[in-house]
Amino acid sequence: MAKPTKFDRQDVINKATNLYWQKGFHATSMRNLQDVIDMRPGSIYAAFGNKDGLFIEVLKNYTDMGIAMLAECRAQMTSPIATLKAFVTMQVIDTQTDAPNGMCMLAKTVGELTEEHQELLTVAKNSLHRIEQAFVSLIEEAQSLGEISEEKDAKRLASHVVIQINGLRTYAKANNVDASLVPLIDDIFLQHPF
Repeated sequence: MAKPTKFDRQDVINKATNLYWQKGFHATSMRNLQDVIDMRPGSIYAAFGNKDGLFIEVLKNYTDMGIAMLAECRAQMTSPIATLKAFVTMQVIDTQTDAPNGMCMLAKTVGELTEEHQELLTVAKNSLHRIEQAFVSLIEEAQSLGEISEEKDAKRLASHVVIQINGLRTYAKANNVDASLVPLIDDIFLQHPF
């Protein structure tokens, strides 16, 4: 008979997500993981295979949280564009103080990893594409409602939003600003390409 799991898997993944988001993949040691998720190395290996296996689950968890947050915004907003703007605002401004790191964990991972960790890099890139595709769906909805011209390329607009989020997050982290970000976020939706 198999031994029952003595830990809450989702709680462990959430704690590991915050740790990896704060420190990055390479700077997070097995000792850091042990201390934060309160598991011994043998238990980590048994549950997740290795540090990479846990990180893959963390990347997927981070992505799922972002997509769930976007869906929650959509449920509260009357318009797809208002949803995108609210989401961008949360991602750019709120994460400066309310998250383990003001940078997007996926962008940070893509910037940190090399081909040496190709599987992790692929998961991070695929996760970014999943979020971008969620933006495409919102933009297409906005087009069907007449908020955005149907002549605009929804994929290109979604890419623009991803670039703006990551750029503004980097800018905020580098300059310790938040109030001046609001007009910059407004500019995303008032100017080209929208």
